[in-house]
Amino acid sequence: MLALAPWSTFWERNYFADLLPSIGWFVRNYFVRGAVSGLGLINMVAGLAELWAVFSSRRR
Repeated sequence: MLALAPWSTFWERNYFADLLPSIGWFVRNYFVRGAVSGLGLINMVAGLAELWAVFSSRRR
């Protein structure tokens, strides 16, 4: 979700970004979107590594 949401229209229609314009420009910044996507990708890699560890220990 974190990897794809910043680039969708869901991200553009953020209630809090519309309510507080000082947050809106920050949230819509491409660098912030990239950082959130990067965290999402890191989270997916960490999850896959955890799954790999669980399944590899089961085989032994």
